[in-house]
Amino acid sequence: MPNKNIVLINRELSWLSFNERVLQEAEDKTVPLIERLKFLGIFSSNRDEFFRVRVATLKRILKYPKKTHRFTGENPGRLLNKIQKIVIEQQKKFEKVYQNIIRELEQNNISIISEKEISLEQGIFIRKFFHKTVKPSLFPIMVDNSSKFPFLKDKSGYLIVKLGRNEKAKKNKYALLEVPTDSISRFVVLPKENEKKFIILLDDVIRYCLKDVFNNFIYDYIEAYNIKITRDAEIDIDNDLSKSFVEKISKGLKERKKGQPVRLVYDSEIAPDILAFIMKKIKLRKEDNPIPGGRYHNFKDFISFPNIGESSLSYKKISPLSHPDLPSGKAGIKDVQSFFKILKKKDVLLSYPYQSFDHIIDFLREASIDPKVESIAITLYRVAKNSNVVKALINALKNGKQVTAIVELQARFDEEANIYWANKLQDEGAKVIYGVPGLKVHTKLFLITRKEDNKIISYAHIGTGNFNRDTASIYTDHSLLTSDKRITDEVAKVVGFYSNNFKSGTYKHLLVSPFFMRKEIVSLINKEIQNAKKNKPAAIFLKLNNLVDSEMIKKLYEASSEGVQIKLIIRGICSLVAGVKGLSENIEAISIVDKYLEHSRILIFLNGGKEKYYLSSADWMLRSFDFRSEVAVPIYDIAIQQQLRSIFDILWADNTKARILGSNQSNQYRKHNTKHKVRAQEALYTLLISKKN
Repeated sequence: MPNKNIVLINRELSWLSFNERVLQEAEDKTVPLIERLKFLGIFSSNRDEFFRVRVATLKRILKYPKKTHRFTGENPGRLLNKIQKIVIEQQKKFEKVYQNIIRELEQNNISIISEKEISLEQGIFIRKFFHKTVKPSLFPIMVDNSSKFPFLKDKSGYLIVKLGRNEKAKKNKYALLEVPTDSISRFVVLPKENEKKFIILLDDVIRYCLKDVFNNFIYDYIEAYNIKITRDAEIDIDNDLSKSFVEKISKGLKERKKGQPVRLVYDSEIAPDILAFIMKKIKLRKEDNPIPGGRYHNFKDFISFPNIGESSLSYKKISPLSHPDLPSGKAGIKDVQSFFKILKKKDVLLSYPYQSFDHIIDFLREASIDPKVESIAITLYRVAKNSNVVKALINALKNGKQVTAIVELQARFDEEANIYWANKLQDEGAKVIYGVPGLKVHTKLFLITRKEDNKIISYAHIGTGNFNRDTASIYTDHSLLTSDKRITDEVAKVVGFYSNNFKSGTYKHLLVSPFFMRKEIVSLINKEIQNAKKNKPAAIFLKLNNLVDSEMIKKLYEASSEGVQIKLIIRGICSLVAGVKGLSENIEAISIVDKYLEHSRILIFLNGGKEKYYLSSADWMLRSFDFRSEVAVPIYDIAIQQQLRSIFDILWADNTKARILGSNQSNQYRKHNTKHKVRAQEALYTLLISKKN
């Protein structure tokens, strides 16, 4: 390679650039208004997690200055300052976008009003609503210099209230109120007036009725400001050998709720004395960079903003398609075929959310009652709250099947749900394995064994997304269903590894981390480099969520410098710098942010004309290659290969929601010819409809 020093974009800064693309969707006037509000909610939720995880990690690293560069690539103190500047600029843009959306809602006869704008009739309604619904859930805590400040919970929003006195000799009083959005909707719909519709936020309902809360105090004026704290979300697991892993995770979850504050967001209009009072009480310093915000925080609630206007203000919901080769509830009784019969003949690819996740539930349900099925093994990473997948597994247990569930307890923010479902399965008699020591199990597998003509035949699922019906309606993912012995035998080896961590196995088909995936992918890239050197066609097409691993980026730079054509579709973090002369001039990179979250991972290698295709659970990150259990599955079915290539080509052709990933991280949209506008997510749904008919 001509460049000895590898050129990388810092992962934290690249992530902030990704969230900027989410903010662009909120700004985009071609996006329906209510959806734009929801994108503000997604942006806010993303940013919360960024502070809980990444900023919290940087602050931890600061305690170990000798090791900082190894983890961050640069001085973490300087990096935190860069992050702070970007976050504040994004917050300013956020507020501007929000105000623009408010004005556009007004033009559509929807008003979000504050407590200062309500009419007499609305005031009567609000006061009745407050006393009946809100007040029973309000528990104000009086705070002063001598008292201990109450614990501020992560993810909760608070009003800090000042009961002010005009005379200096008389002391102001302060109180803290948690806004009870866990039990009451953040958005209160008021009676409409003529054609005009009104919404008031719960925060302002409380503000309007503050005098009713503090009627036993003497004060000259009353004011209230929103504040929000974000805490370190890392789970510390103790080394007490007498405790089970479940007990350690449960204890860690309790400790997480008490994690160190990493961010204070406050209303920029807050009185200086109140801000100083709060910072002193929660032991934050100016160098901890409190962030001035708008009147409202916890914008994640806006993901659930109600559409009380025309249907055109929201995206039209698509009806998930049934797969043309699989049984569906719409088929007549004579048309229904067994999943097992179908998969004996051919592999099946499912594409969400365009096609129905119910096929997976139906397959597991059929397996749970099929007298020939002997066992089901499955990996569970993130499970829906009311999981029909788990219900199907419980039904299999009741029908005498053996069920093995590999449950990852360290799936961040889903630990409690996973513990709940693990206990449910265990209570019903399932064999539950709590992951692998030192690894996160991130594979999306299940394996069904069936006795057919005195032989054990296996059927497998290998996918890019979780067994979660909720996320399958908003994430783009793929599932491969197969009975191909080359695949199922090796899926059985992976499942065996979870039961016996000493048997890592050998693999000719699956790419399995942490043992072989990195080595095999490097080998695939080397093959393209060799072909390029021989003046043969050479290309690599990758669709990933994140591209961060420095070794893999270096390898892609090497391939580019040798003439390999590389196309990258990276939704989130991309540390690779595309299009640099002498380094990455043969690499193009785009990101697509649209109404569905692009979550699928597709790897395509030209391989001298005999293209190799893989679906993967893994992004190209250090953790995915070296510290997680991941699987990439080869696609051998020619028709499915062609389908994946069509999917990639349509995504690559997007000139509506695709942004160019460049060194300046400006997130410029791809320019499109108005005669040939391509919006990939719509085009893919159209493609799959045509395949069905």
